[in-house]
Amino acid sequence: MLRAPRCLLRTSVAPAAALAAALLSSFARCSLLEPRDPGASSLSPYFGTKTRYEDVSPGLLAGTEAPWRDPELLEGTCTPVQLVALIRHGTRYPTAKQIRKLRQLHGLLQARGSRDGGASSTGSRDLGAALADWPLWYADWMDGQLVEKGRQDMRQLALRLASLFPTLFSLENYGRLRLITSSKHRCVDSGAAFLQGLWQHYHPGLPPPDVADMECGPPRVNDKLMRFFDHCEKFLTEVERNATALYHVEAFKTGPEMQNILKKVAATLQVPVNDLNADLIQVAFFTCSFDLAIKGVKSPWCDVFDIDDAKVLEYLNDLKQYWKRGYGYTINSRSSCTLFQDIFQHLDKAVEQKQRSQPVSSPVILQFGHAETLLPLLSLMGYFKDKEPLTAYNYKEQMHRKFRSGHIVPYASNLIFVLYHCENAKPPKEQFQVQMLLNEKVLPLAYSQETVSFYEDLKNHYKDILQSCQTSEECELAKANSTSDEL
Repeated sequence: MLRAPRCLLRTSVAPAAALAAALLSSFARCSLLEPRDPGASSLSPYFGTKTRYEDVSPGLLAGTEAPWRDPELLEGTCTPVQLVALIRHGTRYPTAKQIRKLRQLHGLLQARGSRDGGASSTGSRDLGAALADWPLWYADWMDGQLVEKGRQDMRQLALRLASLFPTLFSLENYGRLRLITSSKHRCVDSGAAFLQGLWQHYHPGLPPPDVADMECGPPRVNDKLMRFFDHCEKFLTEVERNATALYHVEAFKTGPEMQNILKKVAATLQVPVNDLNADLIQVAFFTCSFDLAIKGVKSPWCDVFDIDDAKVLEYLNDLKQYWKRGYGYTINSRSSCTLFQDIFQHLDKAVEQKQRSQPVSSPVILQFGHAETLLPLLSLMGYFKDKEPLTAYNYKEQMHRKFRSGHIVPYASNLIFVLYHCENAKPPKEQFQVQMLLNEKVLPLAYSQETVSFYEDLKNHYKDILQSCQTSEECELAKANSTSDEL
């Protein structure tokens, strides 16, 4: 079980002036983070796991800190007594691998420019030349780290959740917060930024101290929960390190849809088609998304693609997520059983404490992880499952698929379990009810489409996972004659 740290904060903030200046500078930049060109937002719904949170949560665009409330949330005689949130880190830099591929593509364009001077057949400057001159500001040290926009994502999420559930995020409860995180810096930093957002909620206008100066300290690292996939030998062997596990991803790269884009981009950039491949095309598309998400600008990389291209490239990304993190292989989701059970252990304890008329010891539990943390868990619970598997050969049939990773796990995505105590409920079974929220919107139950469940009914539906799914057994490699569980 997690140890509940005391999260009371020291109000003496030594470097107040410097912190205030930094915070004001950060908030002043907020207005620059909206897209300046509506053309950029036309591609935004198709960026997959590189999608901005606000692009899949339109209600937040008008005011990202406004306490929008889903009308389906319970109220009245039902009082929220515990919130367990699984939160993906905020907006990040590209990884070093992505930056190296972008540098390779940029080099191709510069080499082409040195040969022909960057002029088109009509003598005008073409898109390839514009991209060759576009500043390549990404550096290897960035390697997936959280950016300022990502910290802003977390601070604003903290403000909205505190406004949405004021009794749970009360100042009295602040000392009972429990936070855990993946060991990756972008997750650790996301947890710290979330705490700074809560400080702003409790102390408007007072600059937050460094998390190290908070009595609770930074969120506690627990990779066995937040990066369970790294601790599952069956997943690592049969999926992560298996060269054939992502067959459909590789097949789609060489299929007609991607090859059409390859030829089109080669013609647009005036480079030999043989110098390009699907990976370089994908990193060019993602560069459009990174420039938009990080700097709020529409770069020339966005002009390389149209909506039809974006839909194909989104499908390529979704194929990878489906076969590596979703329904493609059973172990993808079964490896998350420990995390699912941990969530219900918290809820069980809260129910037990309320039944004994005791205060809930941990009213708010916050867990900071990755898209790779959330997707397997949602698959385990039966969400976003299409009738037919996503394959390299059914792109057109899957145009209206449920499994769209960018709409499920954008940056700062969150899956929240809210436990309610309904005092006036007559049968004891009805006293405790649960709602789930995905990205701050009520998530109907996967098995009934109802927006609320009696807690005992929810536990009964997931009885197999809660009682029979043992990670040590699920993740153990078969000794011999193992068979694939490919769908």
